[in-house]
Amino acid sequence: MPAIVLIGAQWGDEGKGKATDLLGDRVQWVVRYQGGNNAGHTVVLPDGQKFALHLIPSGILTPDVTCVIGNGVVVDPAVLLRELAGLEERGVDTSRLLVSADAHLIMPYHVAIDKVTERYLGKAKIGTTGRGIGPAYQDKVARVGVRVQDLLDEKILRQKVEAALDTKNQVLVKVYNRKGLDVDQVVDEVLGAGEKFAHRIADTRLLLNQALDRGETVLLEGSQGTLLDVDHGTYPFVTSSNPTSGGACAGSGLGPTRITSVIGILKAYTTRVGSGPFPTELHDEMGERLRKVGGEFGVTTGRQRRTGWFDAVIARYAARVNGITDFFLTKLDVLSGLDQVPVCVAYEVDGRRVDEMPMTQTDVHHAVPVYETLPGWFEDISHCRTWEELPENARAYVEHLERISGARVSAVGVGPGRDQTIVRHELA
Repeated sequence: MPAIVLIGAQWGDEGKGKATDLLGDRVQWVVRYQGGNNAGHTVVLPDGQKFALHLIPSGILTPDVTCVIGNGVVVDPAVLLRELAGLEERGVDTSRLLVSADAHLIMPYHVAIDKVTERYLGKAKIGTTGRGIGPAYQDKVARVGVRVQDLLDEKILRQKVEAALDTKNQVLVKVYNRKGLDVDQVVDEVLGAGEKFAHRIADTRLLLNQALDRGETVLLEGSQGTLLDVDHGTYPFVTSSNPTSGGACAGSGLGPTRITSVIGILKAYTTRVGSGPFPTELHDEMGERLRKVGGEFGVTTGRQRRTGWFDAVIARYAARVNGITDFFLTKLDVLSGLDQVPVCVAYEVDGRRVDEMPMTQTDVHHAVPVYETLPGWFEDISHCRTWEELPENARAYVEHLERISGARVSAVGVGPGRDQTIVRHELA
């Protein structure tokens, strides 16, 4: 009855889709437990087909796996339907996708408010994708949110939309000088979309616990990364949910005693999208090289990612707050061709060496990386499929990261393809 949590151990975009896909044939259930369509997973199949998934779990590409959008996710009905249609057009069977009745909906007014708020903030913007995720979570916490189950009761849905627009329209019109939204139009739009996936709505908490009782394996897949967690990330430049392993329980309905392992995904270097501190960020030709060779552009937004060297302070922090049992190191191949590879092992803050994540926001912003430099390698490693096939310096790099990051490196990605992975220790 293993329940495995898969989390990003940096600022997101670490390659969680590749890891989920690797584990897909060993699990019966894959669950997305938080976030919305503000993040994406890219999966490349052996035949070269590339799939960009924003809301649906990556396990949808593996036959006989039941995929679940959990109660901790915020769902834009129109985005869900577009993603389903896109998969079905390419021959993917989506019949085994279920949506929690208790997941919250991203309503049209959430998107409208998100976009105007971010523009209004100007230089103080958070870096939101403008897809309504934050406002939807705000309504959830304020206990005025609309849930997936409300699509099954038009009377309740209308009451909630009317109550919401009483205040949302005041904000849109009087604060931001935008046009208000019509109740009937919003209800009709959301109901129309809901009718098309009503057959997928289920008590997924019950189903997942029953699956574990039967001895089946459940993989819980987060979006974004540890440093974007609303509680444990670089606040306020964070997402509105908990991508960390604790969020997997709250966002799926599984108790913490059911979690058997936590796999943290790390890039062999570091990236970040949007605003916020990034101690190892590179603003030179090397940063541009990592961006170009690594294809560092957002799956969901297309935004250029910020790039920098590997940060062991972040890795140790992620190992600690998530209880990581194994790391999956991705994109090692991007570092091929470098004579030397710097690794951040600590920070210097106001003249002091700091080996762990600083406690205050001020110190994080002032952190200067302390580097060790390791010898690089020039060989093309994209064809390597065993540990022994890797160049000696590439193996030494991985082993060094393992020693300073707080958990064993059990798998290494050497390319974007499903088969471009070296497994050192079994992950499930």
